[in-house]
Amino acid sequence: MSDVVLSRAQLAAAELPVYPGIGLADVTLVDDAELAGQALAAFQAAAVIGFDSESKPTFRKGEASTGPHLVQLATDEHAWLFPVALPANLPVLKTVLESPAILKVGFGLGNDRSVLHSRLGIALNHVVDLGEMLRGPGHRGTVGAKVAVAHYFGQKLHKSKKVGTSNWASPRLSERQLLYAANDAHVALRIYHAWLRDQASE
Repeated sequence: MSDVVLSRAQLAAAELPVYPGIGLADVTLVDDAELAGQALAAFQAAAVIGFDSESKPTFRKGEASTGPHLVQLATDEHAWLFPVALPANLPVLKTVLESPAILKVGFGLGNDRSVLHSRLGIALNHVVDLGEMLRGPGHRGTVGAKVAVAHYFGQKLHKSKKVGTSNWASPRLSERQLLYAANDAHVALRIYHAWLRDQASE
C-alpha cells in the first residue's frame, strides 16, 4: 500500500520522534564559481536530486514577489544552496534544472516553474512534484512533506514558520535558515527513494 493516507489531524495528534534531518556539515552555501562547479559535477553524477526554492515573503497587499531568492538542490549525501543574486550560480542552475537527464523531485512545486521562467529564464524540465504524486484516496489536497515523513519514516518533520517566512534574500543566512532550506530539498529525495522501495515491494 503506497498511497499516503495519514491525515494532517492524525499527524498533529501522533507522538512521533523528531525527524533528524541533514546536518550543517553536509550543507554548502554556494557563494563562488568553484563551489558552483563542484556542485554541478555532483548533480551530473546523480540520476535524481531533491529540489526546492525559497523566496522572501511579501506582507503588503498587492506586493509582487521578487523570488526565488534561494534554490536548493540535494544529492543523497549533500545539499547545496544557491543564492540567486550571485551571477556565477545561474549557469549551473539553468544547466541542472533544464536537464532531461537529471530528475528533480520536490514538494509543492506548482509555482516554481512559472517564477523560474519569468525571473531567471529557466525552463524547468524533468521534474516530479511529490505532493501530487503521493496523493491517495485519503487526501483531497496535495500531500506535504510533514505527512510524507510521518507516513514513510514514522517521524515528525519540524518546520519553523518563523524561519520559513524569514528573509531569504539576505546576503547572510542564519544556520537555522541553512538547515531549513537544505532539509526541504534533501527530505524530498529521501521520500522519493522510500516511495520507489514501496513500488518495488508491491
